[in-house]
Amino acid sequence: MVGSRAHSLYHRYSPRKRSLPQDSTGQLPTAAHGGPRASARTPADHALHELVGLSHALFGTPDEVEILRLAMDHIGAAGPYSAEAGYLKVGGDLVPSPRDGQVPASAVSRRVRELAGQDGNVSVPGRPWGRALGLRGLEELHGYLVVTSRSRPTEAERSRLTTLVRHTSAALSVAFAHRRRREDALELHRLREERTALQRQLISVVAELSYERAVHAFMAGVAASGDGEEAVTRALHGLTGLPALVEDRFGRLRSWTGPSRPVPYPEPDPVRQDEMLHAVARQAGPVRIRDRLITLIRPRGEILGVLALVDARDEADEHTVLALEHAAASLTPELTHLRNLAEVELRLHRELVEDLLAGTDEASAYARSEAVGYDLHRSHYVVVVQWSNRTADDSFAQTVGRAASAVGMRSLLTRRSDHVVLLADDRPHAHALYEALARETGTRSGTIGVSAPSDSLNDIPHHYQEAQRALDVRRHSRDRYGTMFFDELGLYRILGPGNDYRELETFVQEWLGQLIDYDSRHHATLVETLSSYFDCGGNYDETAESLAIHRSTLRYRLQRIRDISGNDLANVEDRLNLQVATRVWKIMLGGPG
Repeated sequence: MVGSRAHSLYHRYSPRKRSLPQDSTGQLPTAAHGGPRASARTPADHALHELVGLSHALFGTPDEVEILRLAMDHIGAAGPYSAEAGYLKVGGDLVPSPRDGQVPASAVSRRVRELAGQDGNVSVPGRPWGRALGLRGLEELHGYLVVTSRSRPTEAERSRLTTLVRHTSAALSVAFAHRRRREDALELHRLREERTALQRQLISVVAELSYERAVHAFMAGVAASGDGEEAVTRALHGLTGLPALVEDRFGRLRSWTGPSRPVPYPEPDPVRQDEMLHAVARQAGPVRIRDRLITLIRPRGEILGVLALVDARDEADEHTVLALEHAAASLTPELTHLRNLAEVELRLHRELVEDLLAGTDEASAYARSEAVGYDLHRSHYVVVVQWSNRTADDSFAQTVGRAASAVGMRSLLTRRSDHVVLLADDRPHAHALYEALARETGTRSGTIGVSAPSDSLNDIPHHYQEAQRALDVRRHSRDRYGTMFFDELGLYRILGPGNDYRELETFVQEWLGQLIDYDSRHHATLVETLSSYFDCGGNYDETAESLAIHRSTLRYRLQRIRDISGNDLANVEDRLNLQVATRVWKIMLGGPG
């Protein structure tokens, strides 16, 4: 298997330090060095002599990378300059030459490519002057040298920089010419060696071309048959003798042909799956990862799926790779078509759900639901999904849709700013959707709210509020993650949206006002302590643990609550009203928790 040429070229141009040759005093060699007049040189003279020494070193170096490295490392010989980046033109592309292991800033690389062979200014933070200078030969551009300065160079310094660039360009021209001559000589030698085997190779080439044409025609026929992914994996298995499979981009199996299929198929790990996709995407052609030879279905750069061969014995040869590549090409139109259909269907679903949540006429809703193959005549539940570590974007909406399908939910879906909304035709299982999403996202930090059943389309906006209410109550409870049903809220159902908040505030003030005022004046937490005490069912140990305080401290606080409020926690009426008041304070009025 052959990796990406650009990847190998990058490592070809990895950092290798080379210093200028020095004499016994540690100075650059110059024509006049060592004479009695050396101490009388001006800084300009010293710079020119150093440039002369650098020029000798540049032309004495046969390697292009080393030439560019010398120019970058000794750019100070021309003036108050710093070399920000260097590039060599390889195969029509400008390949950065990392310095001390540091890759040039992306903004610099982008600017250099925008110049398209011309010199131009470059902006670098903290550097008032910056310039990208082309390293040109007689007929072509060899690369770029990006130079910055903390002050604007003088005319003499500009002249010395121009001299350094010209010497570097000339040295690169010589090095490239030598390289081409060496390559030409090696190529000539190779051709001479191969000449005696041309007849035998000609037969082999004809056979290879015939095989490639046959594979191409065979796979084109498979794709035209319209039998989908299974037809492609069957054909690929038949050509290679290896198990062939298709996964979606999330690692879920779509088709498998051949022996040794894992049952059940392993649940994908989202993090490892993304790492694998990035690793394969960086390479050109199929990539081996453990026992699989993998290629991506990636039209226009978007990954739609994975096509792979299971090759545990490392038996794949060039014919296997060829068959895999042609199979991937034949599968691309199929997956693209399915993706386009899914996008259209998803858009129609979202538009319908958005109208139902806002309120729409029944005749139009029923007609549109039939068009997308969904039955709106049944009772429905509104389901609201929110995950703390996931933005409610298209990707998360697709994740929720997959999880719902995996647990057998028939639903329509849309998304809002911070949550995803499902319209389901049956009461969701208490745990199934949550567990499926926990597996999909790799975290359990999510909450799901489910409305009461809706028998009328006109009631769906109200039931949407119920689902939001159920989610909000669960998020503010002690066990904030999981699924909450509106019809299981009990007391909280009467504290939902639409009630008079002024009455609630009056009720809270009546029962907790003195404690709230005390907490505000003394920066205390008596109301929160009382709320935790009720949440823990009056259990001293659990309450103290939840508040991270000692049991005796809890007893003291509860006594202070009795003294300040004048209410008796042992009295049934007082206890009930205080518990309701703390709940309203925390859930409805924005209290801590």
